[in-house]
Amino acid sequence: MAEDVTFEILHRVADAFARRDVDGIVNSFAEDGEFRNAKGPDYWGQNFKGKAAIRSYFEPLFAAASDVKWNHTNEFICGDRAVTEWHRIATLRTGERQEWLGCDLYTFRRGLIVMKDTYIKVVV
Repeated sequence: MAEDVTFEILHRVADAFARRDVDGIVNSFAEDGEFRNAKGPDYWGQNFKGKAAIRSYFEPLFAAASDVKWNHTNEFICGDRAVTEWHRIATLRTGERQEWLGCDLYTFRRGLIVMKDTYIKVVV
């Protein structure tokens, strides 16, 4: 039986983000996987469920900030759950520079993400 999550799986997900590889990111999710963005209209941010919806978030993100980078700083695994901590830097096409610290809370099933819940610190 396949493990739910390993450091190798977390590194593969991180590498897909580092390459801005939308296919690699989307294929890291289960068919019924969810991504909760930190920003959004609801108290949980904004929810994207299923691969098509997740793709619809990441394709425009990379188009709007072609230099976006996530530098992973730490990671933890406990059962089917994982946490990654990171430093994100991006310059939007408008010239706005973004720099955030954040973390992702993951739930995995058989090596695929079923929930990726993102939290960030925002400079105001």
